[in-house]
Amino acid sequence: MLRRLAVVAMVVAVGALLTSWSSAAAKPSYVALGDSYASGDGTGVYDRTDTSCYRSRDAYPALLAAAKGYAVSFAACSGATTADVVRSQLGDLSRSTALVTIEVGGNDAGFVAVLKQCTLVHATCEAAISRADSYIRNSLPAVLNAAYADIRHAAPKAEVIVVGYPRLFTATGSTCGLSPLTSRLEQALNQTADLLDSVLAARAARHGFRFADPRPQFASHEICSRTPWLNNITLPLQESYHPNIAGESAYARLIANLLSRQ
Repeated sequence: MLRRLAVVAMVVAVGALLTSWSSAAAKPSYVALGDSYASGDGTGVYDRTDTSCYRSRDAYPALLAAAKGYAVSFAACSGATTADVVRSQLGDLSRSTALVTIEVGGNDAGFVAVLKQCTLVHATCEAAISRADSYIRNSLPAVLNAAYADIRHAAPKAEVIVVGYPRLFTATGSTCGLSPLTSRLEQALNQTADLLDSVLAARAARHGFRFADPRPQFASHEICSRTPWLNNITLPLQESYHPNIAGESAYARLIANLLSRQ
C-alpha cells in the first residue's frame, strides 16, 4: 500500500512539473527593440551586469511582459540609432515571435545633441533644431522603412507596435529647475517631437504596424508640470530628458491597451 502511494505521489509530482514546464514554454515571445526610452535610461534602476545599455526592470518592456505574460527578450539599448537596432538587436526575432515593440528615431535625428546645443548655446539652438527637422522629414522615412521591413521579414507573424516620443515640455514652455532653456525654445523642441511622431506614425501605418502615441498620456506630465513623468536636467546627466519610473509605467499601460492579445 505504501509503495502504491509513493508511486502515485511521484506521478503527481512529475505531472505538476511537466505542467509547469509546459506553461513556461507556452509564454508568447516578446522582443523589445529601441533606444534609451525603451531601455529605461531615466529610471535610476539598472541591471548591474549592464554597463552601457541602461536596461531597467522598471522600463516598459519589463513591465509589459510581467503584466501580460510574455517571455521578453530585452534588446533595447541606450544611445541606439535605427542602424544599431538593425545591426545588433534583431537576433531574437523569429517566426514564433508574438510581439515586437520598437522605439527608435530620436538618436538618428541627433535629438540628444540638439538638446545639449540648445542648453549650452541659445544662439545656435534654432539652427540645430532646423537640421534635426530636415533630417526627420527627408532622410528618416527611408531609414525606418528599411528597418521595419527587416523586422517583418524576421518576425512575419508578430504584432509590431511602433512607439512614439512624448513632448518634453509644457505647451506654454514652463521653465524650472536647472534648465536654461527659454519658453520659445521649449515650444520649438515640442514641435520637433510632433514632427518625429508624425513620421513614425506614417511609416508604421505603411507597414501595417500599430503606433503607440504617448503624447495624450503625457499631457500635464511634462517637465515642469506638477507631476512630471520626465526628468529635467539631473544627475547622472544621461538620465536628463528621459521618462522616470512613472513615465515608463505610463508607456506600459499605453502599449497594453493597444495589444490584440488582451
